[in-house]
Amino acid sequence: MKLIDYHRAFLVNTVNLNQTRLDLLQSRVESIYAAAAMDDVLGPFVEEYIPQGSWAHRTIIKPLGNREFDADILLKITERPEWADDKKKYVTETLAAFERSAYAGKTEKHTRCVRIIYADDCHVDVVPHVELEDGREVIIDSRANEFESSNPEGFADWIKEKDGLAGGHLRKVIRLLKYLRDYKGTFSIPSVILTALVGERVLAWNAEGRYPDVPTTLKSVLADLNSWLQLYETMPSIADPSCPDVNFDHRWDQDRYTTFRRKIRDYSAWVTQAYDEPDRDKSLELWQKVFGPDFKAPATAVAAAPAMTKAVAVREARAPQEQFIEERGFTYNLTHVATIEATVARRIGFRHGNLRAMGSVGKGRSIDFRVRTDVPSPYAVFWKVRNFGEEAAAVGQLRGLIEDGTAAHTKRESTSYTGTHWVECYVVKDRVVRATDRHLVRIR
Repeated sequence: MKLIDYHRAFLVNTVNLNQTRLDLLQSRVESIYAAAAMDDVLGPFVEEYIPQGSWAHRTIIKPLGNREFDADILLKITERPEWADDKKKYVTETLAAFERSAYAGKTEKHTRCVRIIYADDCHVDVVPHVELEDGREVIIDSRANEFESSNPEGFADWIKEKDGLAGGHLRKVIRLLKYLRDYKGTFSIPSVILTALVGERVLAWNAEGRYPDVPTTLKSVLADLNSWLQLYETMPSIADPSCPDVNFDHRWDQDRYTTFRRKIRDYSAWVTQAYDEPDRDKSLELWQKVFGPDFKAPATAVAAAPAMTKAVAVREARAPQEQFIEERGFTYNLTHVATIEATVARRIGFRHGNLRAMGSVGKGRSIDFRVRTDVPSPYAVFWKVRNFGEEAAAVGQLRGLIEDGTAAHTKRESTSYTGTHWVECYVVKDRVVRATDRHLVRIR
């Protein structure tokens, strides 16, 4: 049985970080930022702070037992050309600024951040973040004394898109899986990698009917994740979905991957068994096998969560000329991953760069779409552009045709109609769709 009310109560009472702690975290972050901004040396170059990681993605969970919870923020610092050959100074000077403040003695220097440690159950990682003259956003690997590309707003936008495809249930499922990791202690995986792996399994083409509620989404995501993991005995490269040519491989290793692969197979089977069991008492016992005794009947009605906008995980009304890839005689067997990167072309006097980071784009611009995939060559890439809104409909430009496949990884489109549209790609090998992705395009 689904036991939807039990899942809701479990999230509210056991898994989710309570509002009091969230409010305290917000207050602490603002104080941390103020300390950096008011420093006589670093302060003039501090621009703003940007929440990132689990806090920004709304996947942060309550710590178990005496464990700490943590939050990450980016501290945006104006580029310092005089540090070009000594990039680690962004980290060391941030540490020095906090040591000159009320946080003296409460800091730790890490490779990419300065950690502020509190005496209770919390620490905050402050990651220096720089936007370079060429528009690239970077953090600093102080050990290697090198910049690393970063796109925090793009990652947050990617999570938002995937959560929308999953009917607003993906973030909750990620929290449940993080709780399962911490409660069981049988596998170890950094939260950012778990988020990337789980989010990559949510795809537009098969969203209909698979994510109507939390337990169904959990069952679907675990089954898809297990199927994908079983294809790779050796740890595959884990790409950052928001940032070209960046991966998380340095944060994981083969031994931990092997354990994770084995345990996800087990837990997927357990969740399916609990979900399919028709007897309520037996189903509850099986769900408790997964999550422990705190998964129980709600003592009182659980207060409704704050209203949030959710995309409906069903196929939109068909446009007059729209085609679907399966109607072209192709079948789906998603054994690999594809990621669309969208770059707004340079135009003097206007913002350009990564579309996810920009959020939206005006009319009259050009966008270059590029697909990255691990499907082995040779293969063909098919593209589909779907417009929405009264403006596009009025001139017969809702589009939706499947463009004949080529080996080209790139596609250029112009921005012409206000609204939220999307571009989708299909990587086809031997008449089978091996990977697919969708990228939203918001035109203002």
